[in-house]
Amino acid sequence: MIDAASLSSSVDDVLRQLLAKANLKPKDIVVVGCSTSEILGQKIGSATNLDVARAVMGGLLPALQERDLHLAVQTCEHLNRALVVESECAERYNLETVAVVPHLGAGGALGALAMDEFRCPAVVESIMAHAGLDIGDTLIGMHLRRVAVPVRLPVRSIGQAHLVLARTRPKMIGGERAKYLKDWSYK
Repeated sequence: MIDAASLSSSVDDVLRQLLAKANLKPKDIVVVGCSTSEILGQKIGSATNLDVARAVMGGLLPALQERDLHLAVQTCEHLNRALVVESECAERYNLETVAVVPHLGAGGALGALAMDEFRCPAVVESIMAHAGLDIGDTLIGMHLRRVAVPVRLPVRSIGQAHLVLARTRPKMIGGERAKYLKDWSYK
């Protein structure tokens, strides 16, 4: 079993490093996909663990709340990777909600936990997040804005799960005569 405090600390550290590179504004969206099974060294979807999910959530929320960022928790493939968000996020971004309740058997541990712990959870089918954290190769890319940029950190895993981080930037259009902003944040 994994030490919960150490796991929370690792997630917090990685997330803060991502946020330092992502140049996000308040109310931007960070999507997180997480396989608790992979963290434990098992095949994705085979050892769903609510205690591991609690430790991961404990590492996510402080940094996101400090920066007033929205968390979108990606559920598992059984729910077509739908996302749990706060209703405020769904309303702000005009996201269409869907009628499903993620649980341990379909949705994954982090999705189920988000349904229980968010103030007013809503499930949406898709989102265009500004940055993302993928713990265990859960394939969050479908929920990032169109131009995703990998963020490389010295840390390559959380527990036994492979770690992938990304930020996004606007598309560069216009060809050789175009000029571009040096700050790629969405304004």
